[in-house]
Amino acid sequence: MVALAEDLGQPVRAALRGRGGLTAEVFSDLAAVEGLWRALEGDPAVLMTPYQRFDWVAAYLGGGIDAGEATRILVLRDGLGRARMLLPLTVGRRGPLRVARVIGDRHANFHMPLFASREAAAMPAEELAAALTEAGRAAGIDAFAFRNQPRFWDGAPNPLAVGGLPAPSDAYGMLLGPDAEATLRRVFSGDTRKKLRAKERKLVEFLGPVEHRVAGTPEAAAEIQAAFYAQKAARFADLGVTDPYADAAVRRFIAAATAPGMGGGAPAVEVHALVASGSGRILAIFGGAVDGARFCGMWTSFDTDPELGRFSPGEILLHRLVGDQAARGRRALDLGVGEAGYKAKTCDETIELVEHTMPVSPASHALALASRLAVRLKHRVKRSPRLWAAAQSLRRRLRR
Repeated sequence: MVALAEDLGQPVRAALRGRGGLTAEVFSDLAAVEGLWRALEGDPAVLMTPYQRFDWVAAYLGGGIDAGEATRILVLRDGLGRARMLLPLTVGRRGPLRVARVIGDRHANFHMPLFASREAAAMPAEELAAALTEAGRAAGIDAFAFRNQPRFWDGAPNPLAVGGLPAPSDAYGMLLGPDAEATLRRVFSGDTRKKLRAKERKLVEFLGPVEHRVAGTPEAAAEIQAAFYAQKAARFADLGVTDPYADAAVRRFIAAATAPGMGGGAPAVEVHALVASGSGRILAIFGGAVDGARFCGMWTSFDTDPELGRFSPGEILLHRLVGDQAARGRRALDLGVGEAGYKAKTCDETIELVEHTMPVSPASHALALASRLAVRLKHRVKRSPRLWAAAQSLRRRLRR
């Protein structure tokens, strides 16, 4: 049965012809799928990133960042009726085409589906593609644009990454161990730890005692985020670029994501700060999407006072963050997409990412081809120091 997109107030069931006997349900209302979603993410067998937690997605949609786009939650079930995969999407116009993207856009570093288990994620890629194509037709979608798909997640292959092209940038992370001190010794070299201790001693001499704080209430998170917005505004002003965090919708999303989850559970985004104990001055900040197993870095900032720069408050906070996450039992930590010196010094894992556009309607094949060409070009420019320097120089000239 094929239904029009306008009929999606109720789930649309489409019998798919894939060899796996998959059946698709498409929902337009988060509340209609909340129970199933929370049951899946609460199962120890689940394979997902923190960006696909129900609370993270609900906060993002509630902020209104993608206002004007339609919400579609796609659920794939097997022949026994068991939910195997859940994929949260927004659908918007690109010219005459309706294109679906995984919810989160550039605020989510990883756009994987939520798989019920590793066994579910092992479904053949061609069966998944056939299921998505049929579901897309049922939902009035012309194409799926999949960005930042990890080739592997927690050691398991991601079938949605099959056929994708290497993304312009990868993500970088590290595994954490049950012994926090052992993890710190592995992640930070002896020389690095010695330098950080020396810098922290000098910082204490300069400002007095400092402490690592984790926001435990909406009020504490709001105080740290106010400092983050000020620090980012100063940084972007120096660079002469628009501050994306000045957007009211982005701030609404962050406020919701950093509040406790349903029933007082863990927030979707955890906020950490290095604070001067006496004055309360916030020196550096890290925010990250979290679940029980992982911290995914979303943003970082630091006080732009040049007098503080010599003490590297951001590096001191990162050292505290890694130890804190290991001590609390999380198994992995990543610092997001894109190259940076502090990532190269601390991360021992490269999370390879791919991008691809999956055409559904005949009219979308030209879009898929153009997208592949654009990804290839971005990848070439980003991975070439000479071309990247030239692109940055051109961007600066255009901003003048």
